[in-house]
Amino acid sequence: MNRNRQSLVQCSRMLPILGFVCAVVLGAGWLKERPLLAAENRPLRIIVFGAHPDDCEIRAGGVAALWARAGHQVKFVSMTNGDIGHWAMAGGPLAQRRAAEVQEAARILGITTEVLDIHDGELLPTLENRKTMTRLIRQWEADIVIGHRPNDYHPDHRYTGVLMQDSAYMVAVPFFCPDVPPLKRNPVFLYSYDNFQRPNPFRPDIVVAIDDVIEQKLDALLVIESQFIEGGALGSPETTPQTEADRQKKREEVREAFRRRFAQIADKCRDRLIELYGPEKGKAVKYAEAFEVCEYGRQPTEQEIRELFPFIPSQP
Repeated sequence: MNRNRQSLVQCSRMLPILGFVCAVVLGAGWLKERPLLAAENRPLRIIVFGAHPDDCEIRAGGVAALWARAGHQVKFVSMTNGDIGHWAMAGGPLAQRRAAEVQEAARILGITTEVLDIHDGELLPTLENRKTMTRLIRQWEADIVIGHRPNDYHPDHRYTGVLMQDSAYMVAVPFFCPDVPPLKRNPVFLYSYDNFQRPNPFRPDIVVAIDDVIEQKLDALLVIESQFIEGGALGSPETTPQTEADRQKKREEVREAFRRRFAQIADKCRDRLIELYGPEKGKAVKYAEAFEVCEYGRQPTEQEIRELFPFIPSQP
């Protein structure tokens, strides 16, 4: 009797572990097997997370404009309010200024934007912030989620990436944040482009030609003057334009610098552009944005990538 009782106790202790393993195995299968959008005939819903009020616009402004132009729904979210991101001002006035800048950028791009009231430089991968991101993804009913990679020079960038990873499974778990219904299909989670090499370099799984919207993207970036005209946190009186003529000259310089930046992405990702667009179109692309598939979310096939990015040709 004692031996049987001991066996029952041991089995009962194993049930939570077995339940967790089953959930992971079944969940992984569920994430892979549900069909995507081909038969649903509805707009895509995309949410992009950036650490500060300018990161989303830099990294995904072009693809956002393309989605919006095609009738899809895009939302940018800044995880912090940017309230120390200027050399001459800070606190509430700067946070309000930066929120107004990205609202104007969103108007130009044709999208929605939100700035969370978390202090710049103080974002942490806490349970509270994980719940915040999970709720935002669910409320938007996202098909695609984009954010930073977790290896980056800025802690707010890194922790935005970590929080996105931490939300990648939880968005579908019913009793995590039960106040917001879980998603019925796990989104595709993507990292935005960067140049960091360690511990692993960026992999361009998806590269999008943004030639058709490059001027629109540059227009959106140039309204973020606190960062790109006045230099942000590392600016100074010496580098900030003092007259309207100097300011206009700086706008032109910044515009060309960003143009070169997005041209470099196209050149670095040329092989993948050719795979996606075909040799003729792929070689002709001047400006691009690139994304890496996060292994924690849905893993799209090549066909699904073209459904999620419908401006990429259905056949190369």
